[in-house]
Amino acid sequence: MTAPEVLITGRIATLAGDAGFGWAEAIAIRAGRVVAAGQRHDLEPLAGAATRRIALAPDEVALPGLTDSHLHLAETALAARRIDLADAPTLDDGLARIAEAAARSEPSEWLEGKGWDADRWHRWPTADDLARAVPGRRVALWAHDHHALWTSGPALDAAGVGAGTPDPRGGIIRRDDEGRPTGVLHETAARLVARHVPPASPVATADAVAALEPELVRLGIVALHDPSASSLDPSLDRAIATYVRLADRGALRIRVHACIRPEQLEAATAAGFRSGKSLGPGPDSTVRAGWLKCFADGTLGSRTAALLEPLELQPGEPAPPNEGRGVWMTEPRELRELASRAAAAGIATTIHAIGDAAVRAALDVLGPTAGRTRLVPRLEHIQLIAPEDVPRFAALGIAASVQPVHLRSDAAKARHLWGRRAEEHGYPFGALARSGALVCFGTDAPVEPVDPWPGIACAVTRSAPGWPAGTPPLGPNHAMPLDRAVRAQCVDPALSAGETDRGRLAPGHRADVVVLSRAAIDEPVEVGGALWQARPRLVLIGGEVAFAG
Repeated sequence: MTAPEVLITGRIATLAGDAGFGWAEAIAIRAGRVVAAGQRHDLEPLAGAATRRIALAPDEVALPGLTDSHLHLAETALAARRIDLADAPTLDDGLARIAEAAARSEPSEWLEGKGWDADRWHRWPTADDLARAVPGRRVALWAHDHHALWTSGPALDAAGVGAGTPDPRGGIIRRDDEGRPTGVLHETAARLVARHVPPASPVATADAVAALEPELVRLGIVALHDPSASSLDPSLDRAIATYVRLADRGALRIRVHACIRPEQLEAATAAGFRSGKSLGPGPDSTVRAGWLKCFADGTLGSRTAALLEPLELQPGEPAPPNEGRGVWMTEPRELRELASRAAAAGIATTIHAIGDAAVRAALDVLGPTAGRTRLVPRLEHIQLIAPEDVPRFAALGIAASVQPVHLRSDAAKARHLWGRRAEEHGYPFGALARSGALVCFGTDAPVEPVDPWPGIACAVTRSAPGWPAGTPPLGPNHAMPLDRAVRAQCVDPALSAGETDRGRLAPGHRADVVVLSRAAIDEPVEVGGALWQARPRLVLIGGEVAFAG
């Protein structure tokens, strides 16, 4: 055997095989791939004079590089430069931040941001609130779940939204007793104003993504699936083209699968967009065609997730949409037509489905498309499921893309709105994994921070730091073993993307390596402990050092 270019020795989790960590003492790397893995005494003799040796310290461990299977790349990058209300404890604190941002901007500029939470503020914010803080300004602020938009009066006027504007299909305009919009637009109604907000320029988008990329690498993320690349990109030439240009000049080392939305399906098909296909000038571009991303329902926080049984509200709570059964952003019949068209063109579909009714309908829709595309059809989120639908994922060949870190902020809401259903059938990561389904972890950034490690910890502990003292884990029956949770951040996302040579440190696989403290994977996993706070010391992408701390 030709001498390897890199030899890593120490405690290495290869994730080879179907279960467990697959521990090895050494791996040899050549031409960007693992060529051997096993005992140190067997691999040491392979090293030559030019071989770079990386010896892990006794308190370190190596894992395969992580894939974030649900990260809105351009939106996360741009959000870092906008108003952030995620930790504003009260409405007044939020308004103060908005006023500060207004003072730093030109009066003609839109004020954009995210992160407000009606539950945290104990009421829905209004356009009148914004009129007091930033009179005359056009404002568009996304809720923490990005499924509701808080707008100002001038923003509503610019969009022509008034008392006579009907609710669009799959959307809700919050109104006062006289039918006038109060300033919050749910689901598809948000687009009424959002489409009038000037998009970031390609230069601004590129600068923001280039600034974020090193942070992703430092966290151990070597690949991601972007479910919203084309939401910024109606003509398929803004965000996706920006990713390709960055990759071509070496400023986007991580592998990106970029998704399209239904309104781009016809143009994408005509342009030759096929799931798994390189979107760069050559076959080895790090930017690849992802899924067609569709939406079945809304969200927990906005009370718009589609449910088999209505929400469990307390006396005096305002009536939610559709008698508490949620909203269909896209009717199942239309979802079926979209998924069928996409599959015929070689494009896999992934469907946002949070409520149990949406999950069931999405499984019905995607079942006939399984096996017809290079990428595996998926459901996104799956925060509530009927138990009889759990085994359908593996049986149909549909992957589950979930975000365990949502437990941190969602648990109290889920318990309040879904009652016992939240405990028994909510956030069912463990049940899905035990059923044999592919389970793919992501952060949903910018809804949550880009850090993947708290999500892995949440999947194991079903709890999070910051919860009130004495709060029990949510649905501990759905906890995942640590090794299975790590696989859900490494192996399963790669398999769902048709990449059988990624996610493991086994011979023939890409040499994407993360080195971090061994304490991060010590068991039992502690809430808020070493796994939650993990920070890699070294990251290799394709056998080359991408970060060294």
